[in-house]
Amino acid sequence: MNRILLSLFLCIALWSCKGNGSEDSKTTDQKTAEPIKTDSSLIYPEEKHFKSMRQVTFGGDNAEAYWSFDDKQIVFQSNNANWNVSCDQMFLMNFDETFEDTVPPMISTGKGRTTCAYFLPDNKHIIYASTHLSDENCPETPLRKNGKYIWPIYDSYDIFVADLEGNIVNQLTNEIGYDAEPTVSPKGDKIVFTSTRSGDLELYTMNIDGSEVTQITDELGYDGGAFFSPDGTKIIFRSSRPKTETEIKEYKELLAEGLVEPTEMELYICNADGSDLRQLTDLGNANWSPFFHPSGEKILFSSNFEAERGFPFNLYMIDIDGKNLTRITHGETFDAFPVFSNNGKYLAFSSNRNNGGGRDTNLFIAEWQD
Repeated sequence: MNRILLSLFLCIALWSCKGNGSEDSKTTDQKTAEPIKTDSSLIYPEEKHFKSMRQVTFGGDNAEAYWSFDDKQIVFQSNNANWNVSCDQMFLMNFDETFEDTVPPMISTGKGRTTCAYFLPDNKHIIYASTHLSDENCPETPLRKNGKYIWPIYDSYDIFVADLEGNIVNQLTNEIGYDAEPTVSPKGDKIVFTSTRSGDLELYTMNIDGSEVTQITDELGYDGGAFFSPDGTKIIFRSSRPKTETEIKEYKELLAEGLVEPTEMELYICNADGSDLRQLTDLGNANWSPFFHPSGEKILFSSNFEAERGFPFNLYMIDIDGKNLTRITHGETFDAFPVFSNNGKYLAFSSNRNNGGGRDTNLFIAEWQD
């Protein structure tokens, strides 16, 4: 879901034309595809876990790239003005595509603001959150309040199911307030999402069809950006948990205005039903966008805990017992949103690298090696 100081301006836009062909025309068989062009210059010398890398997008803010269950396609959000959008919309790509001179098919409505699309197990549908029912225009995106960086929590977000032609086929939430950030268990049975229906930003799970909604966190603070482990038994998420009277007062006042301050977040892990909740990191600053390593025993995440001025953000890896913290990327600006393919061979992430010193945040796909 950005994301602090210079990087925060980019993060807010991220965090937070329909398809024009059949499903078959959009699906590439990776076994018969032409060799994919990679660029070794995109990898910094210290980045030993990247065997190869390629850049996918070349302009705008692009993030939240998530793989289909068969790893043949990726859905992601972008606000690239050259793609005729004014704020984040959802786009579809084949695994081997890049978009330096072409435009991917948009599979959201093109109305309102959208966020956090994720494939359903049939590889034919996605879920995502959108504000379009409330207003077809892009909502305003506040960046600062009282000198502090903030994220908007739009109460007009609801979660929808769409096919790969962009047709909405179901609405999964209709509660008053924020319902967004949905992701799907690799088991294909559950969705985890963030909602304000209790009056606070808590995590909930529901069945794929939207039934059996269950609250799984209940402590004051913003719980969000949740993902299941590869076996579906655990959930990792980011949280800002105010502790002092001043912190609690400020958090509640901002939330009442549909805002949160994301500059202090740590990672938490629990069982899929919310039990055995524990704090995983205690690093300070912003630790967020966590995702499980294919082994299920490690977490990849983005953090600026080593930064004195809020940036850079880099990717780190940590064991699920909180040990063996390792730095993965070595950029000077912004790396975030790491997401492994289901087969564990590739990592999609967003980065400011190779953007000519500008503010564009692009998608990259790296071949992973442990």
